[in-house]
Amino acid sequence: MSDYEVSPLDSFHRALGAKMVPFGGWEMPVAYPSGTINEHLACRRDAVVFDVSHLGTVRVHGPDAFDLLQQAFTNDLAKVGPGRAQYTHLLDEADASVLDDIIVWWVRDDVFDVMPNASNTDAVRAAIGGIETTRDRAVLAVQGPRAKERLVGVFPEAAEVGRFRVQELMWRGVPCVVAGTGYTGEAGVEIAVPIAASADLWTALLDAGITPAGLGARDTLRLEAGLPLHGHELGAEITTLQAGLGWVVAWNKPMFRGRAALAAERERGVARVLRGIATEGRRPPRADCAVLLDGQPIGVTTSGNFSPVLEHGIALAFLSPSTAEGAVVTVDVRGSQLAGRVVPLPFVAKH
Repeated sequence: MSDYEVSPLDSFHRALGAKMVPFGGWEMPVAYPSGTINEHLACRRDAVVFDVSHLGTVRVHGPDAFDLLQQAFTNDLAKVGPGRAQYTHLLDEADASVLDDIIVWWVRDDVFDVMPNASNTDAVRAAIGGIETTRDRAVLAVQGPRAKERLVGVFPEAAEVGRFRVQELMWRGVPCVVAGTGYTGEAGVEIAVPIAASADLWTALLDAGITPAGLGARDTLRLEAGLPLHGHELGAEITTLQAGLGWVVAWNKPMFRGRAALAAERERGVARVLRGIATEGRRPPRADCAVLLDGQPIGVTTSGNFSPVLEHGIALAFLSPSTAEGAVVTVDVRGSQLAGRVVPLPFVAKH
């Protein structure tokens, strides 16, 4: 008996021959037999579907819901409105570390679906209250330049949901919540579907020619897009400002968790900044590798891999703020020196 939770679609992944791995307390597909690189390229060129049911959902509703979330999170919900989604952070009160990065789906006037990372759901719920609905639904992320085109024959209303828009829609008589969000740098939607209808929707998406993709491709896609992963580019002792995500901080708000500590860091200046490094050749850099400039350490990588689109290694790294774009660096990968240079993000332009 596994100690891990499983997706409502677990048996479908296994029937397709997926390699299953632990992730955030869940056992999820990392890749199907076609392999991570093929799944990655299918997302960049056509359309894929990820099962991301391991992500949390905490529903917060009622007349106090807006104020509660405003006081908890860094971003300003007043910038958006019902029917919109927003990226935001939940900070540690003491040192402004990012406890989680979150997408908020503003479903309707006083109803919000807060979407934490899988392993952080309990901590987020402890901070904001609400009702966890993670185990009542599956979430399918349909991503890629042809995602909307292929969705038309399966769920035409979902295909019309715009970027960072949120709609309650019916699919074959079943209520779903659909958001124009994702984690790949491509167009697409994420569909929260009740468990009872999840297998039918999964099957219909595959029948429409949408390729199933695992969390391995999701990770290489987000890395090419320069998107942070909690536990790597965000987390304990890492602040929003260090990660270069100051745009998610609404300084006009008089209060949010961790505001004082983050303001103090803004005043004194960050000690490190998140940057991109492109390395030469196909050997990938990995996380936790020293980065050197003229033989002197200037930082450490947080994520690294082979880029299927660029066909060379890429990495995110926290570096000294004085490091210039274009600087020639080396990445120490288990004693081997990979030549690289500091480059702007994203590595692959978002669509």
